[in-house]
Amino acid sequence: MSIQAKTNAIGWSFISVAVIMICVFYFYPMVQALILSLQSGRGMNLQFVGLDNYVRLFTDSMFIAAVKNTFIYLIVQVPIMIILGLFISVLLNDSRLKFKGFFRTAIFLPCVTSLVAYSVIFKYLFAADGLVNTMLMKVSIISAPIQWITDPFWAKITIIIAITWRWTGYNMIFYLSALQNIDNSIYEAARIDGASAFKQFFQITIPLLKPIILFTSITSTIGTLQLFDEVMNITGGGPGNATTSISQYIYNLSFKYTPDFGYAATVSYAIVVLIVIFSVLQFKAAGDRNG
Repeated sequence: MSIQAKTNAIGWSFISVAVIMICVFYFYPMVQALILSLQSGRGMNLQFVGLDNYVRLFTDSMFIAAVKNTFIYLIVQVPIMIILGLFISVLLNDSRLKFKGFFRTAIFLPCVTSLVAYSVIFKYLFAADGLVNTMLMKVSIISAPIQWITDPFWAKITIIIAITWRWTGYNMIFYLSALQNIDNSIYEAARIDGASAFKQFFQITIPLLKPIILFTSITSTIGTLQLFDEVMNITGGGPGNATTSISQYIYNLSFKYTPDFGYAATVSYAIVVLIVIFSVLQFKAAGDRNG
Protein backbone atom coordinates (compact mmCIF):
# COMPACT_ATOMS: atom_id res chain seq x y z
CA MET A 1 0.00 0.00 0.00
CA SER A 2 1.36 3.41 -0.98
CA ILE A 3 1.91 6.25 1.46
CA GLN A 4 -0.96 8.21 -0.15
CA ALA A 5 -3.31 5.26 0.24
CA LYS A 6 -2.32 4.82 3.89
CA THR A 7 -2.87 8.55 4.50
CA ASN A 8 -6.33 8.36 2.91
CA ALA A 9 -7.20 5.26 4.94
CA ILE A 10 -6.17 6.93 8.19
CA GLY A 11 -8.14 10.06 7.26
CA TRP A 12 -11.30 8.07 6.47
CA SER A 13 -10.92 6.09 9.70
CA PHE A 14 -11.07 9.36 11.65
CA ILE A 15 -14.18 10.71 9.91
CA SER A 16 -15.97 7.38 9.35
CA VAL A 17 -17.63 7.43 12.79
CA ALA A 18 -18.92 10.98 12.24
CA VAL A 19 -20.16 10.08 8.74
CA ILE A 20 -21.99 7.01 10.05
CA MET A 21 -23.57 8.98 12.89
CA ILE A 22 -24.73 11.72 10.52
CA CYS A 23 -26.24 9.14 8.16
CA VAL A 24 -27.98 7.27 10.97
CA PHE A 25 -29.29 10.24 12.94
CA TYR A 26 -29.84 12.80 10.13
CA PHE A 27 -30.29 11.34 6.66
CA TYR A 28 -32.05 8.12 7.64
CA PRO A 29 -34.76 9.92 9.67
CA MET A 30 -35.23 12.40 6.82
CA VAL A 31 -35.80 9.59 4.33
CA GLN A 32 -38.09 7.75 6.74
CA ALA A 33 -40.09 10.94 7.32
CA LEU A 34 -40.47 11.39 3.56
CA ILE A 35 -41.73 7.81 3.21
CA LEU A 36 -44.03 8.36 6.20
CA SER A 37 -45.49 11.47 4.55
CA LEU A 38 -46.77 9.23 1.74
CA GLN A 39 -48.78 7.17 4.21
CA SER A 40 -51.87 7.83 6.28
CA GLY A 41 -53.92 6.17 8.99
CA ARG A 42 -54.61 6.14 12.69
CA GLY A 43 -51.64 5.54 14.96
CA MET A 44 -49.28 3.04 13.37
CA ASN A 45 -51.98 1.49 11.16
CA LEU A 46 -50.69 3.25 8.06
CA GLN A 47 -51.44 2.70 4.40
CA PHE A 48 -49.71 4.09 1.35
CA VAL A 49 -51.74 7.01 -0.07
CA GLY A 50 -49.21 8.59 -2.44
CA LEU A 51 -49.51 12.36 -2.66
CA ASP A 52 -52.94 12.53 -1.01
CA ASN A 53 -51.50 14.06 2.16
CA TYR A 54 -49.85 16.83 0.16
CA VAL A 55 -53.11 17.55 -1.68
CA ARG A 56 -54.87 17.61 1.69
CA LEU A 57 -52.65 20.50 2.83
CA PHE A 58 -54.35 22.91 0.43
CA THR A 59 -57.82 22.13 1.81
CA ASP A 60 -56.89 21.83 5.48
CA SER A 61 -58.26 24.95 7.16
CA MET A 62 -56.27 24.33 10.34
CA PHE A 63 -53.00 24.06 8.41
CA ILE A 64 -53.81 27.22 6.44
CA ALA A 65 -54.57 29.07 9.70
CA ALA A 66 -51.29 27.85 11.23
CA VAL A 67 -49.38 29.02 8.13
CA LYS A 68 -51.04 32.45 8.31
CA ASN A 69 -50.18 32.80 12.00
CA THR A 70 -46.58 31.76 11.41
CA PHE A 71 -46.27 34.20 8.50
CA ILE A 72 -47.51 37.03 10.73
CA TYR A 73 -44.80 36.20 13.27
CA LEU A 74 -42.25 36.01 10.48
CA ILE A 75 -43.16 39.24 8.70
CA VAL A 76 -43.47 41.31 11.87
CA GLN A 77 -40.95 39.84 14.28
CA VAL A 78 -37.93 38.99 12.11
CA PRO A 79 -37.40 42.54 10.72
CA ILE A 80 -37.87 44.01 14.21
CA MET A 81 -35.36 41.58 15.68
CA ILE A 82 -32.79 42.18 12.92
CA ILE A 83 -33.06 45.98 13.12
CA LEU A 84 -33.08 46.03 16.92
CA GLY A 85 -30.10 43.67 17.14
CA LEU A 86 -28.17 45.78 14.65
CA PHE A 87 -28.98 49.03 16.45
CA ILE A 88 -27.99 47.64 19.86
CA SER A 89 -24.74 46.18 18.51
CA VAL A 90 -23.71 49.56 17.09
CA LEU A 91 -24.41 51.24 20.43
CA LEU A 92 -22.47 48.60 22.36
CA ASN A 93 -19.54 48.86 19.97
CA ASP A 94 -18.98 52.50 20.91
CA SER A 95 -15.60 52.78 22.65
CA ARG A 96 -16.93 55.65 24.80
CA LEU A 97 -19.64 53.50 26.38
CA LYS A 98 -18.97 52.38 29.96
CA PHE A 99 -19.93 48.98 31.38
CA LYS A 100 -20.12 47.48 27.88
CA GLY A 101 -19.48 43.99 29.22
CA PHE A 102 -22.45 44.23 31.56
CA PHE A 103 -24.83 45.44 28.86
CA ARG A 104 -23.66 42.80 26.37
CA THR A 105 -24.14 40.04 28.92
CA ALA A 106 -27.54 41.35 30.01
CA ILE A 107 -28.89 41.50 26.45
CA PHE A 108 -27.46 38.11 25.46
CA LEU A 109 -28.59 36.38 28.67
CA PRO A 110 -32.18 35.66 27.48
CA CYS A 111 -30.73 33.43 24.74
CA VAL A 112 -29.38 30.95 27.27
CA THR A 113 -32.50 30.79 29.44
CA SER A 114 -34.79 27.78 29.33
CA LEU A 115 -37.42 28.08 26.61
CA VAL A 116 -40.12 26.60 28.82
CA ALA A 117 -39.14 28.62 31.89
CA TYR A 118 -39.15 32.00 30.16
CA SER A 119 -42.38 31.17 28.32
CA VAL A 120 -44.14 30.40 31.59
CA ILE A 121 -42.80 33.62 33.11
CA PHE A 122 -44.11 35.60 30.14
CA LYS A 123 -47.48 33.92 30.54
CA TYR A 124 -47.74 35.20 34.12
CA LEU A 125 -46.32 38.64 33.28
CA PHE A 126 -48.91 39.18 30.54
CA ALA A 127 -51.86 37.70 32.39
CA ALA A 128 -54.92 39.93 32.88
CA ASP A 129 -53.78 40.62 36.46
CA GLY A 130 -50.09 40.32 35.66
CA LEU A 131 -47.25 42.76 36.18
CA VAL A 132 -47.44 44.29 32.68
CA ASN A 133 -51.08 45.35 33.00
CA THR A 134 -50.49 46.51 36.57
CA MET A 135 -47.60 48.77 35.54
CA LEU A 136 -49.43 50.14 32.49
CA MET A 137 -52.46 51.01 34.60
CA LYS A 138 -50.35 52.63 37.30
CA VAL A 139 -48.78 55.03 34.79
CA SER A 140 -52.25 55.64 33.26
CA ILE A 141 -51.35 54.30 29.81
CA ILE A 142 -54.41 52.01 29.91
CA SER A 143 -57.60 52.23 31.95
CA ALA A 144 -58.56 48.55 31.80
CA PRO A 145 -56.42 45.40 31.65
CA ILE A 146 -55.39 44.26 28.17
CA GLN A 147 -56.28 40.65 27.47
CA TRP A 148 -52.80 39.70 26.30
CA ILE A 149 -53.44 35.96 26.37
CA THR A 150 -57.15 35.63 25.59
CA ASP A 151 -57.57 38.19 22.80
CA PRO A 152 -56.52 36.94 19.31
CA PHE A 153 -54.72 40.15 18.35
CA TRP A 154 -52.94 40.76 21.64
CA ALA A 155 -52.03 37.08 21.95
CA LYS A 156 -50.05 37.36 18.71
CA ILE A 157 -48.40 40.55 20.02
CA THR A 158 -47.42 38.71 23.21
CA ILE A 159 -45.79 35.90 21.20
CA ILE A 160 -43.90 38.45 19.07
CA ILE A 161 -42.67 40.31 22.17
CA ALA A 162 -41.53 37.06 23.75
CA ILE A 163 -39.58 35.91 20.67
CA THR A 164 -38.01 39.33 20.23
CA TRP A 165 -36.93 39.45 23.88
CA ARG A 166 -35.26 36.06 23.67
CA TRP A 167 -33.53 36.15 20.27
CA THR A 168 -32.49 39.78 19.70
CA GLY A 169 -29.34 39.26 21.79
CA TYR A 170 -28.45 36.21 19.70
CA ASN A 171 -28.30 38.28 16.51
CA MET A 172 -26.62 41.15 18.35
CA ILE A 173 -23.60 38.94 19.15
CA PHE A 174 -23.03 38.21 15.45
CA TYR A 175 -23.26 41.89 14.51
CA LEU A 176 -21.03 42.94 17.40
CA SER A 177 -18.39 40.40 16.42
CA ALA A 178 -18.46 41.61 12.82
CA LEU A 179 -18.30 45.28 13.85
CA GLN A 180 -15.17 44.65 15.90
CA ASN A 181 -13.48 43.28 12.79
CA ILE A 182 -14.09 46.46 10.79
CA ASP A 183 -10.96 48.64 10.66
CA ASN A 184 -11.52 51.93 12.51
CA SER A 185 -9.46 53.72 9.85
CA ILE A 186 -12.42 53.36 7.48
CA TYR A 187 -14.63 55.39 9.81
CA GLU A 188 -11.84 57.87 10.49
CA ALA A 189 -11.44 58.48 6.76
CA ALA A 190 -15.20 58.94 6.43
CA ARG A 191 -15.26 61.47 9.28
CA ILE A 192 -12.39 63.41 7.69
CA ASP A 193 -14.41 63.54 4.46
CA GLY A 194 -17.31 65.01 6.43
CA ALA A 195 -19.57 61.95 6.52
CA SER A 196 -22.14 62.10 9.32
CA ALA A 197 -22.81 59.20 11.68
CA PHE A 198 -26.00 58.52 9.71
CA LYS A 199 -24.08 58.22 6.43
CA GLN A 200 -21.37 56.11 8.05
CA PHE A 201 -23.99 53.67 9.28
CA PHE A 202 -25.80 53.23 5.97
CA GLN A 203 -22.83 53.55 3.60
CA ILE A 204 -20.14 51.74 5.59
CA THR A 205 -21.59 49.63 8.41
CA ILE A 206 -24.56 48.12 6.57
CA PRO A 207 -22.63 47.15 3.38
CA LEU A 208 -19.80 45.59 5.40
CA LEU A 209 -22.26 43.67 7.58
CA LYS A 210 -24.29 42.43 4.60
CA PRO A 211 -23.13 38.77 4.84
CA ILE A 212 -23.88 38.68 8.57
CA ILE A 213 -27.26 40.34 8.10
CA LEU A 214 -28.10 37.75 5.45
CA PHE A 215 -27.01 34.92 7.75
CA THR A 216 -29.03 36.17 10.73
CA SER A 217 -32.11 36.86 8.61
CA ILE A 218 -32.04 33.30 7.27
CA THR A 219 -31.48 31.71 10.69
CA SER A 220 -34.19 33.91 12.21
CA THR A 221 -36.58 32.92 9.43
CA ILE A 222 -35.85 29.23 9.99
CA GLY A 223 -36.33 29.62 13.75
CA THR A 224 -39.64 31.44 13.32
CA LEU A 225 -41.00 28.87 10.88
CA GLN A 226 -40.17 26.21 13.49
CA LEU A 227 -41.72 28.21 16.35
CA PHE A 228 -43.19 25.94 19.01
CA ASP A 229 -42.19 26.50 22.66
CA GLU A 230 -43.51 30.04 23.06
CA VAL A 231 -46.87 29.30 21.46
CA MET A 232 -47.27 26.03 23.32
CA ASN A 233 -46.44 27.41 26.76
CA ILE A 234 -47.80 30.97 26.61
CA THR A 235 -51.09 30.73 24.73
CA GLY A 236 -51.45 27.01 24.00
CA GLY A 237 -52.30 27.99 20.43
CA GLY A 238 -55.37 29.91 21.54
CA PRO A 239 -57.58 31.67 21.76
CA GLY A 240 -59.42 29.58 19.18
CA ASN A 241 -56.22 28.58 17.33
CA ALA A 242 -55.44 32.28 16.78
CA THR A 243 -51.77 31.77 17.64
CA THR A 244 -51.20 28.15 16.55
CA SER A 245 -47.92 27.74 14.66
CA ILE A 246 -47.08 25.10 12.08
CA SER A 247 -44.86 23.19 14.52
CA GLN A 248 -47.57 23.16 17.16
CA TYR A 249 -50.00 21.83 14.57
CA ILE A 250 -47.55 18.98 13.88
CA TYR A 251 -47.49 18.26 17.62
CA ASN A 252 -51.29 18.28 17.77
CA LEU A 253 -51.55 15.90 14.82
CA SER A 254 -49.12 13.51 16.47
CA PHE A 255 -50.11 13.61 20.13
CA LYS A 256 -53.22 15.72 20.79
CA TYR A 257 -55.65 14.74 18.06
CA THR A 258 -56.19 11.18 16.85
CA PRO A 259 -52.58 10.35 15.91
CA ASP A 260 -51.91 10.71 12.18
CA PHE A 261 -48.15 10.45 11.91
CA GLY A 262 -48.22 10.31 8.12
CA TYR A 263 -49.98 13.63 7.75
CA ALA A 264 -47.84 15.13 10.53
CA ALA A 265 -44.73 14.17 8.51
CA THR A 266 -46.30 15.85 5.47
CA VAL A 267 -46.77 19.10 7.40
CA SER A 268 -43.15 18.78 8.57
CA TYR A 269 -41.98 18.65 4.97
CA ALA A 270 -44.14 21.70 4.24
CA ILE A 271 -41.94 23.58 6.72
CA VAL A 272 -38.85 22.31 4.87
CA VAL A 273 -40.24 23.60 1.58
CA LEU A 274 -41.07 26.99 3.12
CA ILE A 275 -37.57 27.27 4.60
CA VAL A 276 -35.99 26.53 1.23
CA ILE A 277 -38.22 29.06 -0.55
CA PHE A 278 -37.58 31.86 1.95
CA SER A 279 -33.85 31.15 2.06
CA VAL A 280 -33.56 31.32 -1.72
CA LEU A 281 -35.61 34.54 -1.81
CA GLN A 282 -33.35 36.12 0.81
CA PHE A 283 -30.23 35.08 -1.08
CA LYS A 284 -31.67 36.60 -4.26
CA ALA A 285 -32.78 39.77 -2.49
CA ALA A 286 -29.28 40.17 -1.06
CA GLY A 287 -27.75 39.69 -4.50
CA ASP A 288 -25.74 36.63 -3.42
CA ARG A 289 -24.60 34.78 -6.53
CA ASN A 290 -24.29 31.55 -4.57
CA GLY A 291 -27.95 31.61 -3.54
